[in-house]
Amino acid sequence: MLTLLLWHLPTQAYAEMAPVLVGAGDIAECWFELFNGTGGAEATATLLDRIEGTVFTVGDHAYRKGTAKEFQTCYAPTWGRHKARTRPTPGNHDFDTQNAAPYYAYFGAAASAAGKGYYSYDLGVWHIIALNSNLTAEAGAAQEQWLRADLMAHTAPCTLAYWHHPVFSSGGHGNGHRMRTTWPVLYEFGVDVVVNGHDHDYERFAPQAPTGQFDPKHGIREFVVGTGGAHLRKFKTVRPNSEIRDASTWGVLKLTLHPASYEWEFIPVAGGAFHDAGCGVCVPPR
Repeated sequence: MLTLLLWHLPTQAYAEMAPVLVGAGDIAECWFELFNGTGGAEATATLLDRIEGTVFTVGDHAYRKGTAKEFQTCYAPTWGRHKARTRPTPGNHDFDTQNAAPYYAYFGAAASAAGKGYYSYDLGVWHIIALNSNLTAEAGAAQEQWLRADLMAHTAPCTLAYWHHPVFSSGGHGNGHRMRTTWPVLYEFGVDVVVNGHDHDYERFAPQAPTGQFDPKHGIREFVVGTGGAHLRKFKTVRPNSEIRDASTWGVLKLTLHPASYEWEFIPVAGGAFHDAGCGVCVPPR
């Protein structure tokens, strides 16, 4: 009995030390909530209340225009209570007002400099990259140059990137072009996971190459998590390599980041029946 206990202690301690990244996008829908209360945003914020770790957002924090009033009225009372641990990225609705000035003012230094909105940080041995898909991502553009320099400077064993507009999606917006030239850069440097929002649903893809081909060895696994509280939307055309989809419940994606692997879990709000969980290993060096 004692031998078995000692055998399991290191594994348990190891699991407890793994950092957690948790969040979603498409969050506080003010015009809808005028008639329905804080609804989805409050329900998902309640999930965050009991999950420790760093909170990520993948855009569209306050609908419909990302105004200062919408941030203060709808986002601040819900997800805003986790502002001190939030690492955001902007969505297209955040840019509907004054080049996202209210977004940058609300999050301050955590959002990076106004006009940029991209930055990186580390969680454990993982390198985390937050990008701004509202900017041009073409080869040679400032964000693309920064991304290459950042990836060359941080040779972490595992890397995750997140932004608003997905490259691959079975949702209403479908596959997107905005960050299509970014995927080959991430693939070249062995990035493991990408997380996006924009489509108001949850979807998980198998690891893919930049062309969309299934690549179990070097491919990037993408999650679409536009389930932060805005109204949900039905799927349209199911894309290749889509492994699981749901548009029935709000929720958050919890990622537990181990030194050479990761676990994911989609946690639904109270009353939500859909759940998704699994694990993956980090991409080997190319």
